[in-house]
Amino acid sequence: MAGRRQLLLLLLLWGFLQLIRLPYSASQSFVGINYGDVADNLPPPASTARLLQSTTITKVRLYGTDPAVISAFAGTGISLLLGAANGDIPNFASSPAAAAAWVAAHLPSTSSPAISAVSVGNEVLFADTSLASQLVPALQNIYAALPPNSSVKVSTVHAMDVLASSDPPSSGAFKPELAAALDPLLAFLSKTGSPFLINPYPYFAYLSDPRPETLAFCLFQPNAGRPDAGSGLTYTNMFDAQVDAVRAALDAKGYKDVEIVVAETGWPHSGGADEAGATAENARAFVSGLVSHLRSMAGTPRAPGKPVDTYLFAVYDEDLKPGKPSEKSFGLFQTTTLAETYPTGLMRNGTAAGLAPAVAPAAAAPTLPVKPSPAPARLPGQQAQVTPLQPGSAAAAGPSALCAPGTATTTARGAAAAACSSPSAAESPRTMSVISIIAGVLLMYLLI
Repeated sequence: MAGRRQLLLLLLLWGFLQLIRLPYSASQSFVGINYGDVADNLPPPASTARLLQSTTITKVRLYGTDPAVISAFAGTGISLLLGAANGDIPNFASSPAAAAAWVAAHLPSTSSPAISAVSVGNEVLFADTSLASQLVPALQNIYAALPPNSSVKVSTVHAMDVLASSDPPSSGAFKPELAAALDPLLAFLSKTGSPFLINPYPYFAYLSDPRPETLAFCLFQPNAGRPDAGSGLTYTNMFDAQVDAVRAALDAKGYKDVEIVVAETGWPHSGGADEAGATAENARAFVSGLVSHLRSMAGTPRAPGKPVDTYLFAVYDEDLKPGKPSEKSFGLFQTTTLAETYPTGLMRNGTAAGLAPAVAPAAAAPTLPVKPSPAPARLPGQQAQVTPLQPGSAAAAGPSALCAPGTATTTARGAAAAACSSPSAAESPRTMSVISIIAGVLLMYLLI
């Protein structure tokens, strides 16, 4: 009798442990989204805040400090990454008082909404090298202006162009000519426990080599993978390879303690006739595949078991952006109905009502090396412009140029996880099953 009771108690304990595990998958701290405002048809900030509360997204990156937007997220449980413009850097660098005034004006005096970080500038070392020498002093003054014991991190966002090499990922290294700016920046990040923010875009790599096998490599579809002879690891998706190339570059500088955060990544759902791959089907495959990959907790080959914090691009299309049609078409949600542009797996209650599932792209042949194109700089809130492939360029040079200096690389992970359902929707039957088991075991225990 005692033995049976002990067994039943163990079963009850197992059931409770399963229930404890369930809420984690409902919203993960490592999935965020960018909220740009280069548009004239955006819904009110309060509507956007409510929309994002209906998803599993827990972080939002802003490109500015609009008080109406910041206050809209109060009480939502969603944390914010605020942005200071590149043009503010000289003032912050030269005047601690100016930095203190900015912090006092833009960081909420209350604990809600939570501010997780401040990005001082966007792709400064690529967009405006004249600011390079002022970047770290600006970050230092902003950091010094934070309240005592503040948990807010202070960093800046980088384009993949900061890398001189990233193919294979184990060869990742920063451009030597950026050492004067990067070395003190990395020392600052290490000292303050702040992350290295980076913007990888597999879509731009596909533009330079629009073959079916390259598309599979970018969209988390099954592929043969790419071995890295330097590390002995095999890469099956572009996202992992690019993140690990940055990791290798940081490690080579001696900053293994500096965490990586992906500040932007996404795929356009529409584009012009000359923009291969900009379709809703491909956007769905990329975003849902990436979300599924992050939720799998697989991490990257170089850092297994640790998903990288990732901000998807973006909440809405931004119709006032310059450039090609794809530049305006990264939105995951529609500005009029607030419905998903395509199923993403981010909704707490499953796919938004009224949306027909997008057709998943067909599985492609084994992946060949990707030949990515340069990733030009983006202004805050803007997407990168695509540089046409030129004969003799790194993108045209073949496998050895996967991540040649100035290229936007990545390697894509094959994914059995290309189709991703909402975790909350997927977990509901499991929740009921676990509850049923617990109830049954408890009844048996009481009857013994």
